[in-house]
Amino acid sequence: MKLYQFPGALLVICLLFANTVHVAAQDKWSLKRCVDYAMANNISIKQQDVQKRLAELTLKQSQLSQIPNLSGSIGSNYNAGRSVNPTTYTYETTGFLSANASLNTNVTLFNWFSKRNTIASNKYQAQANDFLLEKAKNDVAFNIASSFLQILQNNEQVHVNETQLALTKAQLSNTQKLVAAGSVPESNEADLLAQLARDSANLVTAQNNVILSTLQMKALLNLSFDIPFQPEIPADISAIPLPALNEVDPEMVFSAALTTNPLIRADSLLIKSWEREVAAAKGAMFPTLSLSAGIGTNYANNVNDIRNVLTGVKGDTIGNVAVGGANYKVITDPYPHFTQQDFGRTPFGTQISNNFQQAIGVSLNIPIFNGWQLRAQYKRTKLNLYTQQLTRDQDNLQLRQDIYTAHANAVAAIQKFNAASRGVDASQKAFDFATKRFNLGLMNTIDYITTQNNLFQAQINKVSAQYDFIFRMKLLEFYRDQKITL
Repeated sequence: MKLYQFPGALLVICLLFANTVHVAAQDKWSLKRCVDYAMANNISIKQQDVQKRLAELTLKQSQLSQIPNLSGSIGSNYNAGRSVNPTTYTYETTGFLSANASLNTNVTLFNWFSKRNTIASNKYQAQANDFLLEKAKNDVAFNIASSFLQILQNNEQVHVNETQLALTKAQLSNTQKLVAAGSVPESNEADLLAQLARDSANLVTAQNNVILSTLQMKALLNLSFDIPFQPEIPADISAIPLPALNEVDPEMVFSAALTTNPLIRADSLLIKSWEREVAAAKGAMFPTLSLSAGIGTNYANNVNDIRNVLTGVKGDTIGNVAVGGANYKVITDPYPHFTQQDFGRTPFGTQISNNFQQAIGVSLNIPIFNGWQLRAQYKRTKLNLYTQQLTRDQDNLQLRQDIYTAHANAVAAIQKFNAASRGVDASQKAFDFATKRFNLGLMNTIDYITTQNNLFQAQINKVSAQYDFIFRMKLLEFYRDQKITL
C-alpha cells in the first residue's frame, strides 16, 4: 500500500510541507557559506596562521641580521672618594659628576655562508608553513563537507522515521476501527501500539542525531551554539556530481596528489630547509671575520683650565733698535716671567671636542673548544634532516594507503547502495502485499509489523548507503583535486 492510501497521510504531508515553507524563510547555510565562514573563524586555521606569521618573522629577522649592528649609549655617574676621572685619567679624591656617550657598529665580513644558509633555511620554512596553512584550510573544508553530508543524512533519516511513524499511526487508526467492529482481535491493536512506541523512540533518536551533527558543524565553524543553523538541503541528493570510478583510479589519484597535496609539498620544502640548516651549522664551526667601529666622548664637571698671566720679561739690555720711528730694547736670553696663574672650568663643548675618540678594528673569531656545542649542533641538524626525510616517506606511504583504502571503500559503497536500492524495491513490494493480506485478515499483526520493519530498515540502509557512497567518492575527488564541492 502506498503512503497516500493511509488515513492521516495527507495531514502528515501538509505538515511537512508547511515546515519546509517555514524553514525556507529562515536563514540557511549552504556548503559554500559554511566553508567561507570557517576560513575566517575556525580555530585550527587561526593557529596555523599564527605559525605561518612566526615563520615569516623569523625569516625577516635572519635577513636583517646581514646588515651592520648599530648601538648607542649615554651614561652619567657621580663619583665620591678616590676614583679615576674619565676625562683626565687621574685619581682624584673629590666628588664629581661625569657623563659619557658612544656609538658602536659591528658587521660580519665572512662566516662561511652560515648566515646565508640560515636565511635560505628560514625561507623554505616560511614557504612550508604556507602549504601547511593551505592543508589546514583543506582539512577543515573537507571536515565541513563531511559534517554537512552527515546533517543531510540525519535529516533524511528523520523524514524516513516520520513516514514510518505516520504509517504506523494510520494503520493503528484503521485497526482500532476494525477492533471496534469485531473484525480483528484486540491483540492486533496492542501490537500496533507497541510498534507506535518503537517508531516514536526511533524518531526521537533520529532527531537527536540531527542536533548532535549540527553541534559538530558549529564547532568546526566556531559558531556560537545558540545561533540557529539550518542547512541548505539540495533539491535532489542524487544529482550531486560525482566522478566515475575510472576517473579516480587509486594510482592516478596518488600521482596527482603528489603534486597537489599541501602536506607532501610542505615535506619537500622542510627537507630543503633542514639541508640549508645543516650547511649553516657546519659553517658555524669555522672562523668568523668581523669588522667593528665606534666613536665616543666624555665630560666631567671638575675639569679646569690653567691660564698663565704674563707680567713681564727678564734679561740684560745690550742696545736699542729704531723701527718706524720707535725705539725697542734688545735683551739677551729673554724668557717669560709669570707672576700668577688663573684656574677656570673647562666648558662642556670644549671637553666634548677634546675627548672625542674614534676606533676601528677587525677581529677573527676562531672556535677552538666550546664543550662540543657546535659539533653537537651540526650532528643534531643532520639527524633532524634525516627525521624529516622519514616523515616525508611516512606521509607518502600514508597518503597512498588512504587513497587505496578510499577507493576500495568507494567500490564497496556503490555495490552496497545498489544492493540497498534493490532491497527497498523488494521490501516495498512485500509490504504492499502484506498490507493487502493484513487488511483482509489473512496475516497476523506480528508478521505484518515484521514486514513493515523490514521496509523501514531497508529505507534506512539505502539512505545510509547513498550518503556513504557520496562521501567516499568526494573523498577520492578531494585527494585528487584538493577541493570539495557538493
